[in-house]
Amino acid sequence: MRQTDPTTRRGLVGWVLFDCAAQPFFTLVTTFVFAPFFASSLAATPAEGQTLWGYATAAAGLMTALLAPLMGSIADASGARKLWIAAFALPYLAACLALWFTAPGEPWSIAIALSAFAIGTIAIEFATLFNNAMMGDLVPKDRLGRLSGTGWAMGYAGGLASLVLTLGFLAASPETGRTLLGFDPLFGLDPTTRAGDRASGPLSALWFLVFVLPLFLFTPDAPRRMGYAAAIRQGRARLWQALMEVRQAPNVGRFLIANMIFADGLVALFAFGGIYAAGVLGWGTIQIGSFGILLTITGTAGALIGGWLDDRIGAKPVILGALAGLILCGLGIVSIDRDTILFVLDVTPAPAGALFGSAADLMFLGLGAVIGAMAGPLQASARSLLVHLSPPGRGGAYFGLFALSGKVTSFLAPLSVALVTAATGSQAAGMAVILVFFTAGALVLSGVRVNR
Repeated sequence: MRQTDPTTRRGLVGWVLFDCAAQPFFTLVTTFVFAPFFASSLAATPAEGQTLWGYATAAAGLMTALLAPLMGSIADASGARKLWIAAFALPYLAACLALWFTAPGEPWSIAIALSAFAIGTIAIEFATLFNNAMMGDLVPKDRLGRLSGTGWAMGYAGGLASLVLTLGFLAASPETGRTLLGFDPLFGLDPTTRAGDRASGPLSALWFLVFVLPLFLFTPDAPRRMGYAAAIRQGRARLWQALMEVRQAPNVGRFLIANMIFADGLVALFAFGGIYAAGVLGWGTIQIGSFGILLTITGTAGALIGGWLDDRIGAKPVILGALAGLILCGLGIVSIDRDTILFVLDVTPAPAGALFGSAADLMFLGLGAVIGAMAGPLQASARSLLVHLSPPGRGGAYFGLFALSGKVTSFLAPLSVALVTAATGSQAAGMAVILVFFTAGALVLSGVRVNR
């Protein structure tokens, strides 16, 4: 991203920092801090917590699926995007701040937590959509990959830094009163009311405000091309045209269906991973946060290695290999509880207060590290494979459908996990549903023909 114009360079940095601004919500709230706190401390039981969180995730995913494709087409038609980002930032910030008011035992804590989580998820997804729509106006096409990859890396960095900050200085164990680094929580946050866990919401809001500011100050926006009513009409027409074009490219359609299925499974895996560890193994914020740090590191390494393999053996084998790894590791995950590994092998439970003090803890940790390493190349190579499959000159339309396929059923796997967990009362049974999505996605993808 070398630029001769320093203003342009600042503009690119501003765009890249949006990923850094948005990622803490997904890292802290959706996966590693607030979600496990909800399941273990707000809901009556961990299984009920997983069920309720699944319903909220499904509702947010359904709303995103219904509106995101049209929003993407409107973004292309209208031109200017910063106003849209600002409009969705307001409910996002309000939702993050509301998560603070969810102390255990308070009568409205569960309703506030679920509502704020769903609203925050929808708002940040739409803000991200309009930020992504800016990318094509910032650099030539031959440099889009580098710009996108730099943003992806900054997102990893933002998630990791916010997680270390939360675990090291804010969220303390209720048993010891100390953070992961052994400190008393900053600002007098009370571990008995899980104030450090609840602070993940306001921290996500503050983080967003700080790191999104360069986007509004320095990143150039496209001029407004038409009024909003006209943009909506043209956006609908563009979406319909792109959908019709897929009929002339059956391999693309098959791949988009496969992506829809396994991306849905990946959403559920990350939404419920921390909740599962909290309920089945009794992990607290410190263990789950450390687990999240490990996954972020292995995910970065996996994406780099997967990109190298992609260039040498092709994107399709990388995706199938990643799905196979996720299926095997997922099977291992559901075989673990506090007293058992691999379904039948008895192990000694971890001593009270021990950090990863049992064989079950260590196996879960190791499998999770591999899952992180598989998730990176799965997502990166899916984007690469679409480039190989798309007809010349139609990449933009097909990437719009790629975004659609990743969202249109993003509620289905979380809803399936919630329903099965509710029906069986078993977190393991609910999590096992995710393996069906990975298997089905791999089977559909195996029929895609790729000419390299």
